[in-house]
Amino acid sequence: MRLSPAPLRLSRGPALLALALPLAAALAFSDETLDKVAKSEGYCSRILRAQGTRREGYTEFSLRVEGDPDFYKPGSSYRVTLSAAPPSYFRGFTLIALKENREGDKEEDHAGTFQIIDEEETQFMSNCPVAVTESTPRRRTRIQVFWIAPPTGTGCVILKASIVQKRIIYFQDEGSLTKKLCEQDPTLDGVTDRPILDCCACGTAKYRLTFYGNWSEKTHPKDYPRRANHWSAIIGGSHSKNYVLWEYGGYASEGVKQVAELGSPVKMEEEIRQQSDEVLTVIKAKAQWPAWQPVNVRAAPSAEFSVDRTRHLMSFLTMMGPSPDWNVGLSAEDLCTKECGWVQKVVQDLIPWDAGTDSGVTYESPNKPTIPQEKIRPLTSLDHPQSPFYDPEGGSITQVARVVIERIARKGEQCNIVPDNVDDIVADLAPEEKDEDDTPETCIYSNWSPWSACSSSTCEKGKRMRQRMLKAQLDLSVPCPDTQDFQPCMGPGCSDEDGSTCTMSEWITWSPCSVSCGMGMRSRERYVKQFPEDGSVCMLPTEETEKCTVNEECSPSSCLVTEWGEWDDCSATCGMGMKKRHRMVKMSPADGSMCKAETSQAEKCMMPECHTIPCLLSPWSEWSDCSVTCGKGMRTRQRMLKSLAELGDCNEDLEQAEKCMLPECPIDCELSEWSQWSECNKSCGKGHMIRTRTIQMEPQFGGAPCPETVQRKKCRARKCLRSPSIQKLRWREARESRRSEQLREESDGEQFPGCRMRPWTAWSECTKLCGGGIQERYMTVKKRFKSSQFTSCKDKKEIRACNVHPC
Repeated sequence: MRLSPAPLRLSRGPALLALALPLAAALAFSDETLDKVAKSEGYCSRILRAQGTRREGYTEFSLRVEGDPDFYKPGSSYRVTLSAAPPSYFRGFTLIALKENREGDKEEDHAGTFQIIDEEETQFMSNCPVAVTESTPRRRTRIQVFWIAPPTGTGCVILKASIVQKRIIYFQDEGSLTKKLCEQDPTLDGVTDRPILDCCACGTAKYRLTFYGNWSEKTHPKDYPRRANHWSAIIGGSHSKNYVLWEYGGYASEGVKQVAELGSPVKMEEEIRQQSDEVLTVIKAKAQWPAWQPVNVRAAPSAEFSVDRTRHLMSFLTMMGPSPDWNVGLSAEDLCTKECGWVQKVVQDLIPWDAGTDSGVTYESPNKPTIPQEKIRPLTSLDHPQSPFYDPEGGSITQVARVVIERIARKGEQCNIVPDNVDDIVADLAPEEKDEDDTPETCIYSNWSPWSACSSSTCEKGKRMRQRMLKAQLDLSVPCPDTQDFQPCMGPGCSDEDGSTCTMSEWITWSPCSVSCGMGMRSRERYVKQFPEDGSVCMLPTEETEKCTVNEECSPSSCLVTEWGEWDDCSATCGMGMKKRHRMVKMSPADGSMCKAETSQAEKCMMPECHTIPCLLSPWSEWSDCSVTCGKGMRTRQRMLKSLAELGDCNEDLEQAEKCMLPECPIDCELSEWSQWSECNKSCGKGHMIRTRTIQMEPQFGGAPCPETVQRKKCRARKCLRSPSIQKLRWREARESRRSEQLREESDGEQFPGCRMRPWTAWSECTKLCGGGIQERYMTVKKRFKSSQFTSCKDKKEIRACNVHPC
């Protein structure tokens, strides 16, 4: 789908200069400045010339363009973020885009257009409509807008921000509140923009991604798909600047296309794993059906991943389903700070974007491939009148999701320039929290079974499990939580409840092997989360090493492979299951032979003992196809009973049915029967007669069109006499006939054998304006004589042609 330039929406509210520069008149403007302002006609120039109190090296505030590009593509969209590092905040701000070396006092000095994302946070400035300012004066730490790059030939552009905090105004011509973007060389069109800043942080950091869907019928009521709404499985990775999963202005890969159109992450994961040198962690999280539920009913999906100095970017995506090719996600989110540290927390509201592979405009549009494929772009409220996000005024799209990325651990020696604060330390030591059990009153359960033994006998992190049985679900519209509950645990001597022992964190990921070929060593670390309450020394090790084999033999016929990845979760939730781990080929054998190294391993895994319950059911299958090819029908889905019948009766439904609606069936045109032929339209010589039929049902939904409704045929009366005397005689007879007819109409009625008739009605309007229509008139019986034996006493009808001239 093509992006239509969104017009600026000029606010009609009060001017917000007092918010963007609330103290400028009293504090920021000197007499000299005011003199300069008086010479300028434009209010925007006053903003640009505002000078406030400054501090050298002040870095609490930053202006960032998503992806940190140095070049822009004309007409492309970029997300711009203005933020304050905690605990700082700002009350007001101004954001403007200028052509390089321009003063800003003329309209042509400004470059590109801004697009509002959140009207509660931002708006266009009343007296300077090209600038963005705050909507309401309050404390804030972050705002976002879209910036649409200017057309070709504009040159370099300077994005500049001013910040109002208490009685200080920061407006930096250079530094963290100014961003310079230059126009990309047209010969490089299509080449991916990538962050060019190298990361200077040391060690590694581990993060947790949590995805909160906010797409619901309440927040997005227009055409909301009630039954099929969902988020597909999350897929992404932590990667280097040399690899791009997806980005605005780029083209979707086959993996991105399959996520966008089908919700399938398989091809995307394959593409990510093929970039083994550029990817550190593959990020995966489960799909969400339905798209939104309260957090106390269903925990938000999350995934953990790691970053290091070379692979410090993070990208992911998930499909909004059903939809043509709409997704949300982050692209190349940089978790490395300019101070050589690791970002503590990222909170990002998400709006949907179009993958450019399908041209549908509604949630459930039929497949319509976009040929040729178009570039990835954010959806706007002006894309199409049938779009569920359409707003004729061009308002912002309400965010559909929020992603939170939190740092949960750091490994290795850190080299951040800014010393750790309390929040940094707490973030690394914060224990994993478990959501409280908030079972709805409509769900009746048995008591929980006792906790099973921990699956780990050492200080490795393990799991223990308990189960309960769902006895009744009083309200089927309210989902009931799971019947199984898991809790992290560690082996004897590592428990938090043992006051004489220390509590350890889980082991951080193994370091790379010390050699690239053959036998080497690798290590991993953990830290003390809680020291013994009795004051004793913690004796548990915080580091361990082991041998590692990257390639068993180092020869021309051997291939270079990565280390083994972490083991996947066990395939079983209780009892015996299987788990797998993988590694990738980094370099094929030098002699051109096939790589014989094993790239996947599987082994058995034992989970806590299963507590058997009568109703252990498989997940529901996918809905079947609709029972009809058009119109209303039914569809079904099934599930299976997994527990043994000997354990007791299970009264749960194993099949469900619901109505389904497909496009309406075609309806063909329906016509009445032909009327009688009309009288000849000439009293002598050649003429024609017509007959008609009416349309009783118009064609609908692609049905057969209507055939002709009027037919004509030739007729020939007696030969016309050309004698003038005879002609005059006929005119005289016709005139007398009309007079007698008028006299009859004025009388009480017309006399027929056996009855008296009412006068003829007036002729009806012609059925057509040209091309031959018909007129009708009627004579009805007024009185029948009792002594009459005639059968000709009936209502009469006459038809004549009209408007016979061609159209």
